Amino acid sequence: MSFQKETLVPLVDDSDYDAKNLYPSDDDFDDEDLADMMPEQRFEARMAERLSVRLLAISDDDEEGYHRELRKSLRLLHVSSSGDLESKPSASALFVEKDVDFITLARRHLWIMILIAIGGLFIVGSVLWWGVRLLGPPYQPAGPYELIERQEGEDFFQYYTFYEGKDSAGSDGYNMYVNMQKAKDIGIVNITMESDELDVYQFDGEADVHKRNKEEPFVYMLSAPTPEGPRDSIRLEGIRRFNRGLFIIDVRHMPTGCGVWPAFWLTDEANWPVNGEIDIVEGVNYQSEAKTALHSTKGCSMTDIPLGVMTGTWDTAQGIPDAKTGIPDMTLRYARNCFVYDQHQWLNQGCVAVDQQGGTLGGPLNEKGGGVYALEWDPLNRHIRSWVFTPHSTVPENLVEAIRTASLPPEDRIDPDPSLWPIPYAYYAIGEETDCPSSHFRHMRLVFNTAFCGSVAGNRYQMDCPKQAKEFPTCNAWIKSDPDEMKDAYWKVRGVYVYERRWERRLTNY
Repeated sequence: MSFQKETLVPLVDDSDYDAKNLYPSDDDFDDEDLADMMPEQRFEARMAERLSVRLLAISDDDEEGYHRELRKSLRLLHVSSSGDLESKPSASALFVEKDVDFITLARRHLWIMILIAIGGLFIVGSVLWWGVRLLGPPYQPAGPYELIERQEGEDFFQYYTFYEGKDSAGSDGYNMYVNMQKAKDIGIVNITMESDELDVYQFDGEADVHKRNKEEPFVYMLSAPTPEGPRDSIRLEGIRRFNRGLFIIDVRHMPTGCGVWPAFWLTDEANWPVNGEIDIVEGVNYQSEAKTALHSTKGCSMTDIPLGVMTGTWDTAQGIPDAKTGIPDMTLRYARNCFVYDQHQWLNQGCVAVDQQGGTLGGPLNEKGGGVYALEWDPLNRHIRSWVFTPHSTVPENLVEAIRTASLPPEDRIDPDPSLWPIPYAYYAIGEETDCPSSHFRHMRLVFNTAFCGSVAGNRYQMDCPKQAKEFPTCNAWIKSDPDEMKDAYWKVRGVYVYERRWERRLTNY
């Protein structure tokens, strides 16, 4: 190791010089050559000689002692402007010390950082461990379901507002939505007390008839023709907003027919599609198979659905025109991307699960006296699931009892438990560790509406209604003619029941 030439002053004993003279006298040197040097030079030379003697006395194997002697001896002295002595480390001394200790210091700092990290993790873990045991797990909507809305009879409409005006630009239905007063005046909404003939359920071959012949309230929502052409219709928009829940509708008749487009769905229309859309019941023209559809922004797909979690299948997309060439792409694809503008699916098709048993929508459903639809939106358990039960004799006992006891005091009610029901026909994976973050669906409200023609039923008019198309060239012309078929375009609802899971302290287990 070499040193640059600097004025290096080793530490010396007080015997080497007096307090008034920094340097030893010339008499201290035997070498005549040294006597000719300046005092500073003689002092440096003499101290260097002494240092060499001390270093030579150290064993060759004692590298640590060698460097310790250097660190002890080397200092730079300079005289300040006032003449006082100040001791400061020289650049060479610092260089020696830093070079010697660099690896040691680096290792020491590394170990300090490791110990700090381990200590921090230990503290965090301890806080969480004691927090869970002293305070319990965090509150989460993970408990049993509890009823929060029972939409029946005279109370049904208090959960909604009547939207008034034209259909949205996106749907573009050939109809006009009217307010509640006008709907009552023209007779397209009413509540009727009727004997509930369908409240007879078969379990293990035995009929439960404890409510037979008892009159129950049924909600009717219809439409009416107008001289101008577009039909007066109903659109109900829920007051409460939801971020999860179990939504059940007992429907005895739903609108059906050519040009008819009814729906019972969840949406935040002011922030569509950012906050998503979930279609629980939706019929178009003469469709007879129940479907559940999700519509979202980019980044939500159903490519990771496990096997055995659903009995239905996925809708398909084929013949989509190429965005640049316009040439139809005849590749058959499943509609599993919920993004409304996915280039390989129809515009706003979304991800659509289809029931395969048939007769679960529209005319066939009505012929069986309707049915019960249920949709579970459960972000914490990372799924959205759909069921349809028709006829009513196929409704699982737990669900039957939940609906029957919904009007009783809370302590007497039966909570719905989807784990006791059959496998759903639709299953969507949402939330953590899925291909669809749960943030795609939030702040939505229930909507009932019946539209006519428009961007869906109208666009399918020629394909779905070939008989009518021979006489009426457009869907709007068909609706304007007020055909007898429109008499079937009405809702008959026994009730809507909304549940949410109770908030409990519980650790999440996936």
